[in-house]
Amino acid sequence: ADEFVIATDYDVEGELIGFNVLRFIFKTENAKRMKFSTLTKTDLEKAYKNMLATPEFGLAYAGETRHYLDWFYGINLSRALMSAIKNVGVFRIMSVGRVQGPALALVVDKEKDIRSFKSTPYWQVKINIKNSHEAELQLNRKIEKKDEIKNFELLKDKETEAKTEKEEKEIEPLHPFDLTTLQVEAYKFYGLTPSKTLEILQKLYLAGLISYPRTSSQKLPIAINYNLIIEKLSKLFPKIADKNLLIRKKPVEGSKDDPAHPSVYPTGEDPEKLKLLKEEKNVYELVLRRFLSCFADNALIEDKKIVVRESVNGKKEIFSAKGIKIKEKGWLEIYKAKLTEKELPDINGKVKIKKVDIEEKETQPPKRYTQASLIAELSKRNLGTKGTRANIIQTLFDRGYLKGKSVEATDLGIKVVESLQKHCPLILDENLTREFEEEMEGIQTSKDVKKKKTEEEKILKNAQKILIDISEKLKKEEKEIGKELIEGHNEEREQKKQEATLMPCPLCKEGNLVIRKNKAGRFFVGCSNYPKCTNTYSLPPYGFPKKTDEVCECGFPVMMAIQKGKKPWKFCFNRECKKEQN
Repeated sequence: ADEFVIATDYDVEGELIGFNVLRFIFKTENAKRMKFSTLTKTDLEKAYKNMLATPEFGLAYAGETRHYLDWFYGINLSRALMSAIKNVGVFRIMSVGRVQGPALALVVDKEKDIRSFKSTPYWQVKINIKNSHEAELQLNRKIEKKDEIKNFELLKDKETEAKTEKEEKEIEPLHPFDLTTLQVEAYKFYGLTPSKTLEILQKLYLAGLISYPRTSSQKLPIAINYNLIIEKLSKLFPKIADKNLLIRKKPVEGSKDDPAHPSVYPTGEDPEKLKLLKEEKNVYELVLRRFLSCFADNALIEDKKIVVRESVNGKKEIFSAKGIKIKEKGWLEIYKAKLTEKELPDINGKVKIKKVDIEEKETQPPKRYTQASLIAELSKRNLGTKGTRANIIQTLFDRGYLKGKSVEATDLGIKVVESLQKHCPLILDENLTREFEEEMEGIQTSKDVKKKKTEEEKILKNAQKILIDISEKLKKEEKEIGKELIEGHNEEREQKKQEATLMPCPLCKEGNLVIRKNKAGRFFVGCSNYPKCTNTYSLPPYGFPKKTDEVCECGFPVMMAIQKGKKPWKFCFNRECKKEQN
């Protein structure tokens, strides 16, 4: 061939794939580069007519550096862990990497905070006030000493002054979607994991329905021709893309930018041409509505607050109730936001305190991460890349280090972190990982090609030196690490065994009924005393079976079938049970 053109995705991975094909198959580094953010005919033709004269060497070398780093760390550290646990007689697939380690440590630290948390009692005070209207107000602080309660009980039947404060506020539309924000919103609205959201986005991108999803940008540059896109969308979705609502000439934008791609936006192509599944339609509509809302007017709300200031035992206390009224919806007509209206009456002047409610409560431990909030935390700490964070979290689940919708570190995950913190804390050091990421960004942005290659070699040489030190330390303390890991492994096995144990077997009275899986991969309930006892019960063919804390009227435990994308349903597996299932 006389000429080569790289037309892979315009990102680090795409550039490296194209660059490797060039230099290893065609033995050249000379090529032109098509740059595009959508796979529409118009954008591809435009990219072909306006090709860059050379490959993006910065992207390629940054990608190559990341590959080597991940390979160095992943293969050596993962093998070290597997070798350690094998040393004590167990074979198990284990892994740790330069981002996996710090990510797991984040969840483990949170888990330890939760487990060590000790609840303390407090009291919440509410009063009911009345004149011609009535409202319930809450004390603006927690009562932490029980002997204070009696002072608040004396407020009943007392006359006091109330004041209603109002403030109108304009709320701007939310910024366009970068990948992380999109993953968080898809989880919030539809319960989709970040990895599932990325999988759907990739499908929508390849179908030409949306722009490239792996972006950090919150910008919509005029170069994407958003007016033409809106014109197309108004014909496809006249109710959503109502031109009477889309009054801005320029969209609202966020602060983040990405040199490679704009924010995620719909291309204006018709999604009806593809038979999208429900989850895919939901994600597409999320992108569609977010994009359109950026061109809509501000929402106008009225914040209302009823305030009572009353002296209690010589101290001025403040009681209040807050309400929101949406006066003009603006962009809220297009994009769903978790903004709930709460109507409050106007109460001013003299009021009587008709009732005092004092409720005892307990302080709550920190909330666990969801997969979406964990992705956001990794992004905030600059750990991993926008395109890899979801896969990193999924790997931690696959290895048995994490579990649950509300992300919980397993005993094994905790032991891995504790062992590494004790023997080689550098593996979990997020500062080291962050430094590598910043150095790779430096390669990406450097304009000197020779300097890019030199920087790559420098980073890798430094990484190899660190890794050799780590590996030697791990090898030296392998036996001790193995003993620590086997504790977590055994605790995890015991926990799974308990979760699968349902009840004593009613037939043989010796074994327990446990959840099992046959050779075809189907779940059933069988006796742990098999083959002496062959008592079995069928389970529904679909969904993952899980026991609940409930007991059926027949005495058998109630179970739950969890199926992806569907509401869990409860059932009794006793074939002689007469109760209807729900």
